Amino acid sequence: MVVYQSAAFITMLQAAAKTLSVAITTSVSRGILLSIRYYCKKTPAKLRVSEAVSGAELGANVKVQGWVRSVRAQKSHLFLHVNDGSSLQSLQVVASSELNDPLLTFGSAVEVTGTLKKSPNQKQLVELEAEQIHIVGKCNPLEFPFKIKERHSLEYIRQFPHLRCRTNAFSSLLRIRSEATTAVHSYFKENGFLQIHTPVITSNDCEGAGELFKIEPSGPDYEEEEHFFSVPAFLTVSGQLHLELMSGAFSKVYTFGPTFRAENSQSRRHLAEFYMVEAEVSFAQSLEDLTKVMEGMFRSATEHVLAHCAEDVDLFHKHVTPGHREIVEAMLRNGFPTITYSEAINILNRSSENFAFPTDWGCDLQTEHEKYLVKHCGNIPVFVTDYPYDLKPFYARDNQDHPEHTAAAVDLLVPGVGELCGGSLREERLDLLTARLQQAGLEDTYSWYLDLRRFGSVPHGGFGMGFERYLLCILGVDNIKDVIPFPRFSHSCVL
Repeated sequence: MVVYQSAAFITMLQAAAKTLSVAITTSVSRGILLSIRYYCKKTPAKLRVSEAVSGAELGANVKVQGWVRSVRAQKSHLFLHVNDGSSLQSLQVVASSELNDPLLTFGSAVEVTGTLKKSPNQKQLVELEAEQIHIVGKCNPLEFPFKIKERHSLEYIRQFPHLRCRTNAFSSLLRIRSEATTAVHSYFKENGFLQIHTPVITSNDCEGAGELFKIEPSGPDYEEEEHFFSVPAFLTVSGQLHLELMSGAFSKVYTFGPTFRAENSQSRRHLAEFYMVEAEVSFAQSLEDLTKVMEGMFRSATEHVLAHCAEDVDLFHKHVTPGHREIVEAMLRNGFPTITYSEAINILNRSSENFAFPTDWGCDLQTEHEKYLVKHCGNIPVFVTDYPYDLKPFYARDNQDHPEHTAAAVDLLVPGVGELCGGSLREERLDLLTARLQQAGLEDTYSWYLDLRRFGSVPHGGFGMGFERYLLCILGVDNIKDVIPFPRFSHSCVL
């Protein structure tokens, strides 16, 4: 009998083997069946660790690739724990002591082939009985900065940005971050939002704060007196204005991408490069149209992360930020209250706290004020609305209230962080917007923005959420540098 050994044929045989394990028809010859069994045995199924520990392939001949998290040699047996980043749980490998090797150390990369069997240990469902262990990459455990069975602090592993993904805590963080990203996209898709890829390079300063990174090329062909784009160009601080443009044709749009702020800050809440989730809603009649989306996104994303990353979140809530799980559950259990800025100032002025910053009406709320307001409202997220008009950018809608001149703006304040989301209704009235831009000397710069109000303008509004701050909130982590793979901040751009 001729036996074909192409990859496609072997794949077909493996698929057929599963079918034949259920029913073998009389049309299948004994020779072909033996060939199927032969090739299935010789070509082990490659599994991720998360698949292997689930027990789905119990009894199968499998191959697992990953990194050694622990190694223990006995007289007749060798025990390894191997992890490939697909789950917090590692796969136990049991092998004959004959397969031991001096290079088989903590941190080394291996490829293990063997049979997946039920484990006699009640703490784990399966174990891999190894037939072969191939060392792919060696690691000197004495020089490796992370030590076996030692729980390192987030501050310690932050010193090694090129290696910290090898630790349990940071690999869990990255899986949570990935799942939270998926959850945010899912929420917007399920609620009828269109994703827009807004530019990273832009010619406008959306926030008007001047904290911009200017972009110019370098090289022998570049003349410094000329702009590459013919106009000054910057890294974006927000995709909002581009979303507003799109909201003239689509009723719900959002973007999710990197943003940049040239803030000379070393604080625990600020980065020079971070990710923003921004949304814009057309035909919005009140701030409630925005707060519903903010609260809905927060709840949906958090419930998704808790359901799909339970082990990883538990690692943080048990070992990194003990007790924070109760705070997260309280946030999900209760509705988010709303207070006005004026009510917030009254609460602050009645408190017995000695704030470092003043709390007079018209002041910008500082982090200490925001955290106090959250605690005052029951340590759950709270919306603060109707800020002083002069505190908000030119696009915020004028409430035209007297004597308090306020803007239809809203911030979402959350436990442990302070401000998480900031948004507003946008000024759709051409005369008021023109006057505001003229007052700021920006009428020529934003003539295109005025066009949006001339041609089919509708009431609309939007908001932005700092994605890293969201992760701080649900995990209870204290420093924003510990929830992003490669933190960029003043005087630091490692890797």
